[in-house]
Amino acid sequence: MRQLVIQTFIDRLSASTDYAELRSTFADAAAAFDLHSFAYLSLPRRPNDKPLLISTYPTKWTDHYLESRYERLDPVVLRARHGKEPFEWGLGVAGMRLSKRQQQLFDEAARFDIRCGFTIPVHGSRGPAAAITFASNERHPAFCRGIERHGEALQVMAGLYHAHIRRTFFASRIVDGVSLSPREFECLSWAALGKSAGVTADILGIRRRTAVFHLENAKQKLGVHTILEAVARYSASIRSRP
Repeated sequence: MRQLVIQTFIDRLSASTDYAELRSTFADAAAAFDLHSFAYLSLPRRPNDKPLLISTYPTKWTDHYLESRYERLDPVVLRARHGKEPFEWGLGVAGMRLSKRQQQLFDEAARFDIRCGFTIPVHGSRGPAAAITFASNERHPAFCRGIERHGEALQVMAGLYHAHIRRTFFASRIVDGVSLSPREFECLSWAALGKSAGVTADILGIRRRTAVFHLENAKQKLGVHTILEAVARYSASIRSRP
């Protein structure tokens, strides 16, 4: 069952091109593990930048959270920034010391049934990059079982999720110092996910020979002899980014 959930998640993720699709992709996978509320928070690189938040939390809460810039004082986010290991927080979890403002944040979140959770930090080569949280109104048995049984799988899925978002919405098209066209970059990114030229063409709504054309152009620009070598250059470039 777990492998089917993960494979379905990967297939849907690879075809997700907007935030709504990304939200439902992870929400459905999490629900299959009895985790019914999730939030992905991409941490801003500069202090004045706003984070990206994709979640199934109530919109009234997420709007208030972002408007209040709560990511700056949220103890869950702060812990994710400074540690790489997943962790539980909230009701029934010892060791959380909160300031008055942090307690206020938790009290406000509780009004929306966000009282405890399991958070996975996602770190890049330059430090903390994102955090993915699965939240609940209480640490009920189904929630605890979901975390215990599927924690490792969720970590893998969290890394794939963040990488896809970075690649789709934020990535520079510079690969190994070479600037690729949008289509060349897209085709190469799908090739890096193991997609054939035919499948890539279906995803992008183009002809197979057009996908092959863009892959060949990318290969020539990168100065390599095979698509596999071009994919290796691409993958190394993506891993070096935050």
